[in-house]
Amino acid sequence: MSSVMFFILWSKPKFREDSRYILFAHMLINDSVHLMGSIVLFLCVLAFLHMSKAVCSILVLISVITYNNTPLNLAVISLERYVAIRFPLRHTEIATQRRTAIAIGLMWLISSVQILIEIFYTIALDPHFFTAPVFCTRQQMLIEEWQLAFSSGFNFFFLVVVALTILYIYVSITLVAKSASTNKDSANKARKTVLLHMFQLGLCITSLLCTVFEALIVETATALYVPLQYLNFFCLLVLPRCLSPLIYGLRDSAIRSLFLGYFRCNPTTLK
Repeated sequence: MSSVMFFILWSKPKFREDSRYILFAHMLINDSVHLMGSIVLFLCVLAFLHMSKAVCSILVLISVITYNNTPLNLAVISLERYVAIRFPLRHTEIATQRRTAIAIGLMWLISSVQILIEIFYTIALDPHFFTAPVFCTRQQMLIEEWQLAFSSGFNFFFLVVVALTILYIYVSITLVAKSASTNKDSANKARKTVLLHMFQLGLCITSLLCTVFEALIVETATALYVPLQYLNFFCLLVLPRCLSPLIYGLRDSAIRSLFLGYFRCNPTTLK
Protein backbone atom coordinates (compact mmCIF):
# COMPACT_ATOMS: atom_id res chain seq x y z
CA MET A 1 0.00 0.00 0.00
CA SER A 2 2.86 2.37 0.78
CA SER A 3 4.27 1.72 -2.70
CA VAL A 4 0.90 2.64 -4.28
CA MET A 5 0.76 5.86 -2.28
CA PHE A 6 4.32 6.75 -3.21
CA PHE A 7 3.55 6.11 -6.89
CA ILE A 8 0.52 8.42 -6.60
CA LEU A 9 2.65 11.16 -5.04
CA TRP A 10 5.34 10.78 -7.70
CA SER A 11 2.92 10.66 -10.65
CA LYS A 12 1.22 14.00 -10.01
CA PRO A 13 3.13 17.32 -10.37
CA LYS A 14 0.97 19.00 -7.71
CA PHE A 15 2.17 16.42 -5.17
CA ARG A 16 5.84 16.61 -6.23
CA GLU A 17 5.87 20.40 -5.82
CA ASP A 18 3.99 20.70 -2.51
CA SER A 19 6.23 20.59 0.59
CA ARG A 20 3.52 18.81 2.59
CA TYR A 21 3.36 15.90 0.14
CA ILE A 22 7.14 15.83 -0.28
CA LEU A 23 7.44 15.28 3.48
CA PHE A 24 4.72 12.62 3.34
CA ALA A 25 6.58 10.84 0.52
CA HIS A 26 9.73 10.99 2.66
CA MET A 27 7.76 9.42 5.52
CA LEU A 28 6.65 6.56 3.25
CA ILE A 29 10.20 5.88 2.03
CA ASN A 30 11.71 6.18 5.50
CA ASP A 31 9.20 3.87 7.19
CA SER A 32 9.46 1.33 4.36
CA VAL A 33 13.26 1.23 4.69
CA HIS A 34 12.95 0.93 8.48
CA LEU A 35 10.52 -1.97 8.18
CA MET A 36 12.68 -3.80 5.64
CA GLY A 37 15.78 -3.36 7.81
CA SER A 38 13.94 -4.46 10.95
CA ILE A 39 12.48 -7.51 9.20
CA VAL A 40 15.94 -8.54 7.94
CA LEU A 41 17.37 -8.24 11.46
CA PHE A 42 14.42 -10.15 12.93
CA LEU A 43 14.76 -13.00 10.40
CA CYS A 44 18.49 -13.21 11.10
CA VAL A 45 17.76 -13.54 14.82
CA LEU A 46 15.17 -16.27 14.24
CA ALA A 47 17.54 -18.15 11.94
CA PHE A 48 20.43 -17.79 14.42
CA LEU A 49 22.45 -16.37 11.54
CA HIS A 50 25.91 -15.00 12.28
CA MET A 51 27.36 -12.23 10.13
CA SER A 52 30.27 -9.84 10.09
CA LYS A 53 30.02 -7.06 12.65
CA ALA A 54 30.66 -4.60 9.82
CA VAL A 55 27.54 -5.81 7.96
CA CYS A 56 25.56 -5.92 11.19
CA SER A 57 26.58 -2.35 12.03
CA ILE A 58 25.28 -1.16 8.63
CA LEU A 59 21.89 -2.81 9.24
CA VAL A 60 21.73 -1.37 12.76
CA LEU A 61 22.79 2.05 11.45
CA ILE A 62 19.95 2.09 8.90
CA SER A 63 17.44 0.84 11.46
CA VAL A 64 18.36 3.46 14.09
CA ILE A 65 18.47 6.41 11.69
CA THR A 66 15.14 5.59 10.04
CA TYR A 67 13.61 5.00 13.47
CA ASN A 68 14.67 8.47 14.62
CA ASN A 69 13.56 10.06 11.34
CA THR A 70 9.86 9.26 11.80
CA PRO A 71 9.09 11.50 14.81
CA LEU A 72 11.24 14.27 13.32
CA ASN A 73 9.28 14.04 10.06
CA LEU A 74 6.01 14.34 11.99
CA ALA A 75 7.28 17.47 13.73
CA VAL A 76 8.34 19.07 10.43
CA ILE A 77 4.98 18.28 8.77
CA SER A 78 3.21 19.82 11.78
CA LEU A 79 5.44 22.89 11.48
CA GLU A 80 4.55 23.16 7.77
CA ARG A 81 0.85 23.11 8.66
CA TYR A 82 1.46 25.82 11.28
CA VAL A 83 3.17 28.03 8.70
CA ALA A 84 0.27 27.44 6.27
CA ILE A 85 -2.25 28.68 8.87
CA ARG A 86 -0.16 31.34 10.60
CA PHE A 87 1.30 32.86 7.42
CA PRO A 88 -1.05 31.86 4.57
CA LEU A 89 0.14 34.57 2.19
CA ARG A 90 3.82 33.67 2.69
CA HIS A 91 3.38 29.90 2.89
CA THR A 92 4.59 29.18 -0.66
CA GLU A 93 7.52 31.53 -0.12
CA ILE A 94 8.56 29.93 3.17
CA ALA A 95 7.80 26.24 2.47
CA THR A 96 9.74 25.91 -0.78
CA GLN A 97 11.03 22.68 -2.31
CA ARG A 98 14.61 23.73 -1.56
CA ARG A 99 13.90 24.38 2.12
CA THR A 100 11.98 21.13 2.36
CA ALA A 101 14.99 19.27 0.96
CA ILE A 102 17.25 21.03 3.49
CA ALA A 103 14.85 20.05 6.30
CA ILE A 104 14.96 16.41 5.19
CA GLY A 105 18.76 16.54 5.09
CA LEU A 106 18.87 17.96 8.61
CA MET A 107 16.54 15.17 9.79
CA TRP A 108 18.99 12.53 8.57
CA LEU A 109 21.91 14.40 10.11
CA ILE A 110 20.26 14.74 13.54
CA SER A 111 18.99 11.14 13.48
CA SER A 112 22.47 9.79 12.77
CA VAL A 113 24.30 11.62 15.58
CA GLN A 114 23.67 9.03 18.29
CA ILE A 115 24.59 5.90 16.34
CA LEU A 116 27.60 7.52 14.66
CA ILE A 117 28.99 8.54 18.06
CA GLU A 118 28.69 4.91 19.18
CA ILE A 119 30.35 3.56 16.01
CA PHE A 120 33.26 6.04 16.12
CA TYR A 121 33.75 5.34 19.84
CA THR A 122 33.84 1.61 19.16
CA ILE A 123 36.34 2.03 16.30
CA ALA A 124 38.60 4.21 18.47
CA LEU A 125 38.47 1.76 21.37
CA ASP A 126 38.80 -1.45 19.37
CA PRO A 127 39.74 -1.06 15.67
CA HIS A 128 39.34 -4.84 15.09
CA PHE A 129 35.84 -4.99 16.61
CA PHE A 130 34.04 -5.05 13.23
CA THR A 131 36.05 -7.94 11.75
CA ALA A 132 34.60 -10.75 13.92
CA PRO A 133 31.33 -12.60 13.18
CA VAL A 134 28.40 -11.86 15.47
CA PHE A 135 24.81 -12.83 16.19
CA CYS A 136 23.37 -9.55 14.89
CA THR A 137 21.34 -7.58 17.43
CA ARG A 138 21.45 -3.98 18.59
CA GLN A 139 22.97 -5.00 21.93
CA GLN A 140 25.79 -6.96 20.27
CA MET A 141 27.12 -3.75 18.72
CA LEU A 142 27.69 -2.16 22.14
CA ILE A 143 30.95 -2.71 24.02
CA GLU A 144 30.26 -0.56 27.11
CA GLU A 145 27.27 -0.56 29.48
CA TRP A 146 26.94 3.22 29.31
CA GLN A 147 26.20 2.99 25.58
CA LEU A 148 22.87 1.27 26.23
CA ALA A 149 21.92 3.91 28.82
CA PHE A 150 23.04 6.65 26.43
CA SER A 151 20.92 5.17 23.63
CA SER A 152 17.83 4.85 25.84
CA GLY A 153 18.28 8.36 27.25
CA PHE A 154 18.77 9.84 23.79
CA ASN A 155 15.61 8.15 22.46
CA PHE A 156 13.57 9.34 25.45
CA PHE A 157 14.86 12.92 25.17
CA PHE A 158 14.34 12.82 21.40
CA LEU A 159 10.69 11.75 21.65
CA VAL A 160 9.91 14.18 24.49
CA VAL A 161 11.28 17.15 22.50
CA VAL A 162 9.28 16.13 19.42
CA ALA A 163 6.12 15.58 21.50
CA LEU A 164 6.44 19.01 23.13
CA THR A 165 7.04 20.60 19.71
CA ILE A 166 3.92 19.02 18.21
CA LEU A 167 1.91 19.91 21.32
CA TYR A 168 3.05 23.55 21.09
CA ILE A 169 2.07 23.67 17.40
CA TYR A 170 -1.32 22.14 18.21
CA VAL A 171 -2.03 24.75 20.90
CA SER A 172 -0.83 27.56 18.60
CA ILE A 173 -3.07 26.43 15.73
CA THR A 174 -6.00 26.09 18.15
CA LEU A 175 -5.51 29.70 19.26
CA VAL A 176 -5.22 30.83 15.64
CA ALA A 177 -8.43 28.96 14.79
CA LYS A 178 -10.30 31.04 17.37
CA SER A 179 -9.16 34.25 15.74
CA ALA A 180 -11.75 36.05 13.64
CA SER A 181 -9.13 37.02 11.04
CA THR A 182 -8.30 33.49 9.93
CA ASN A 183 -9.97 30.81 7.81
CA LYS A 184 -11.58 28.72 10.52
CA ASP A 185 -12.22 25.68 8.32
CA SER A 186 -8.61 25.55 7.20
CA ALA A 187 -7.35 26.11 10.75
CA ASN A 188 -9.58 23.38 12.15
CA LYS A 189 -8.36 20.94 9.49
CA ALA A 190 -4.76 21.80 10.36
CA ARG A 191 -5.50 21.34 14.06
CA LYS A 192 -6.94 17.88 13.41
CA THR A 193 -3.92 17.04 11.26
CA VAL A 194 -1.52 17.97 14.07
CA LEU A 195 -3.65 15.97 16.52
CA LEU A 196 -3.28 13.02 14.14
CA HIS A 197 0.49 13.52 14.28
CA MET A 198 0.31 13.18 18.07
CA PHE A 199 -1.45 9.84 17.54
CA GLN A 200 1.22 8.81 15.01
CA LEU A 201 3.92 9.76 17.51
CA GLY A 202 2.17 7.51 20.02
CA LEU A 203 2.42 4.67 17.52
CA CYS A 204 6.17 5.36 17.21
CA ILE A 205 6.57 5.20 20.98
CA THR A 206 5.03 1.70 21.06
CA SER A 207 8.13 0.44 19.26
CA LEU A 208 10.13 1.31 22.39
CA LEU A 209 8.06 -1.29 24.23
CA CYS A 210 9.22 -3.95 21.77
CA THR A 211 12.58 -4.42 23.52
CA VAL A 212 10.90 -4.39 26.95
CA PHE A 213 8.51 -7.20 26.04
CA GLU A 214 11.32 -9.04 24.27
CA ALA A 215 13.32 -9.07 27.50
CA LEU A 216 10.30 -10.40 29.39
CA ILE A 217 9.79 -13.13 26.79
CA VAL A 218 13.42 -14.20 27.09
CA GLU A 219 13.12 -14.41 30.89
CA THR A 220 9.99 -16.58 30.76
CA ALA A 221 11.59 -19.07 28.29
CA THR A 222 8.30 -20.87 27.76
CA ALA A 223 7.22 -23.12 24.90
CA LEU A 224 5.48 -20.07 23.45
CA TYR A 225 8.78 -18.22 23.04
CA VAL A 226 8.81 -18.16 19.23
CA PRO A 227 5.07 -17.31 18.77
CA LEU A 228 5.39 -14.54 21.37
CA GLN A 229 8.42 -13.17 19.50
CA TYR A 230 6.40 -13.05 16.28
CA LEU A 231 3.43 -11.40 18.04
CA ASN A 232 5.62 -8.85 19.79
CA PHE A 233 7.45 -7.93 16.59
CA PHE A 234 4.28 -7.66 14.50
CA CYS A 235 2.07 -5.77 16.99
CA LEU A 236 4.63 -3.31 18.39
CA LEU A 237 6.94 -2.69 15.44
CA VAL A 238 5.43 -3.65 12.08
CA LEU A 239 1.76 -2.77 12.61
CA PRO A 240 2.29 0.80 13.95
CA ARG A 241 4.66 1.65 11.09
CA CYS A 242 2.15 0.34 8.54
CA LEU A 243 -0.87 2.08 10.07
CA SER A 244 0.75 5.49 10.52
CA PRO A 245 1.23 6.47 6.83
CA LEU A 246 -1.93 4.64 5.79
CA ILE A 247 -4.09 6.63 8.21
CA TYR A 248 -2.47 9.91 7.24
CA GLY A 249 -2.66 9.20 3.51
CA LEU A 250 -6.29 8.09 3.44
CA ARG A 251 -7.30 11.12 5.48
CA ASP A 252 -6.23 13.39 2.62
CA SER A 253 -9.10 13.59 0.12
CA ALA A 254 -6.81 14.11 -2.90
CA ILE A 255 -4.72 11.02 -2.13
CA ARG A 256 -7.71 8.95 -0.98
CA SER A 257 -9.62 9.30 -4.26
CA LEU A 258 -6.58 8.29 -6.32
CA PHE A 259 -5.63 5.50 -3.92
CA LEU A 260 -9.11 3.95 -4.07
CA GLY A 261 -9.15 4.45 -7.83
CA TYR A 262 -6.10 2.20 -8.25
CA PHE A 263 -7.66 -0.57 -6.20
CA ARG A 264 -11.05 -0.27 -7.93
CA CYS A 265 -9.39 0.01 -11.36
CA ASN A 266 -11.47 3.12 -12.02
CA PRO A 267 -9.66 5.20 -14.69
CA THR A 268 -11.82 8.30 -14.17
CA THR A 269 -10.37 8.86 -10.69
CA LEU A 270 -6.75 8.51 -11.85
CA LYS A 271 -6.72 11.54 -14.15
